Amino acid sequence: MRNLIKWFSRNNVAANFIMALVLLAGISTWLKLKKEIFPETSTNVVSVSIPYPGATPEEVEKGVCIPIEEALRDLQGIDVMRSTAANSYGVVYVEVSGDSEVRDVLDDMKTRVDAIDNFAENIESPVYEEVLIKNQVLTVAISADANEQTLRGYADRIRNGMLSYVPKKPDNWLDKFISSFSGEAGVSQVELTGIRPYEISIELSEDAMNAYGVSFDDVATAVRASSIDLPGGAVRTEAGEILIKTESKRYSAEQFEGIAVISRADGTVVPLSSIANVIDGFEDVDLTSRFNGKNAATLQVFRVGNEDTLKVANAAISYLQSIRNDLPADVSMEIWNDNSKYLKGRLNLLKKNAIWGLILVLIILSLFLRPSLAALVTLGIPVSFTGAIWMMPYTDISINMITLFAFILVLGIVVDDAIVVGENVFKRMRAGECPKLASWRGTHEVGIVVIFGVLTTAAAFTPMLGISGVSGKIWRNIPWIVIPTLLF
Repeated sequence: MRNLIKWFSRNNVAANFIMALVLLAGISTWLKLKKEIFPETSTNVVSVSIPYPGATPEEVEKGVCIPIEEALRDLQGIDVMRSTAANSYGVVYVEVSGDSEVRDVLDDMKTRVDAIDNFAENIESPVYEEVLIKNQVLTVAISADANEQTLRGYADRIRNGMLSYVPKKPDNWLDKFISSFSGEAGVSQVELTGIRPYEISIELSEDAMNAYGVSFDDVATAVRASSIDLPGGAVRTEAGEILIKTESKRYSAEQFEGIAVISRADGTVVPLSSIANVIDGFEDVDLTSRFNGKNAATLQVFRVGNEDTLKVANAAISYLQSIRNDLPADVSMEIWNDNSKYLKGRLNLLKKNAIWGLILVLIILSLFLRPSLAALVTLGIPVSFTGAIWMMPYTDISINMITLFAFILVLGIVVDDAIVVGENVFKRMRAGECPKLASWRGTHEVGIVVIFGVLTTAAAFTPMLGISGVSGKIWRNIPWIVIPTLLF
């Protein structure tokens, strides 16, 4: 170690080059890293849900949940299994053990559940999914003194516009340079909640069915066969292959009313409208949303993949501002539950602490050391931080509330080590020793103490890397920030 310190003290150009390289690499990596409110994690939980229309919770338990539990009881890779039986549906949650792959367990579950032959009658097809923690950015409340149909139309329009919105490109050269590193901004996922989903209901008339001699199965078969898109194969021509598809999917009450239920040999047709009342409305569920005393629907904006939370929030807000004048005066849009504000606050706190920390260290060291030496010691602090940022993609860590807390935590430790080394070098210089000799001798004299102090602190955070489960995926962010920062 002594020779290494001595070599760097004599070859200051190489030392400065490495320092500049770390700074540039860290800054460029910061611009590319995704910024999110909470670290993206998987819960290692998969679920299988089966609708059972009209069944009570007791019937769901006996006819859905118990058969699934018995089929999955001895499946390898399952740690915990629990089920929920409610009116008209049942759900079984399976927590996958840490040494098993979630996708493999999910595939085995599908095989076991599809082979069950003692399910209750009239159940619908099972739905399998992996339970994920979604990263919600903000919520938009759309309210108006309007009926549900009109409000749903406004909400769909705003949602579709937000998904297709492309933010304006920056004007000044600095923002253009930064955006070239961080990629495109936009909104990729928006969910409409707080309002009932669309539903086309067909209310059959028993008298009309008896008059035409039509059964319920006849109507169901006619509707099922008349509202479907089917591939028709392909035709080879000299210009190439032409794909043929029959498009007869129906999306409105008027289209369903024209379905022919009966087609007689004489050419007469009995349409669905003659024996049923087709209603183009909403699902028959108890769901009502109010915001500021008005009927409301909510849009939940999410961050997906490597998208930047701050950019997603800015894109959503920018779009809402651009269409505000295009909507009627009685339609209001309010942003609430904006989680990006917490991320902005933590970033501002880190920036504030870092700036004041550098200024205070520089001032205090300048009072007792040479100003030039104080500046060099202070410069080591951002080098340590940018070095840790440089390593973040390799440890699969993002900028989030946990990592920003870790940066704030380690700031004081890095400052202490820099002060110890700088003060010892200055003590030798004040005693009359040559600055070139004092730099490496003073560093070497306290180097062992500083190194073991760093290693001791790093060892204290290392056990957090061994935490298993969902909490382990979250708390691993702290040691992967603290340890690289100390080592740099």
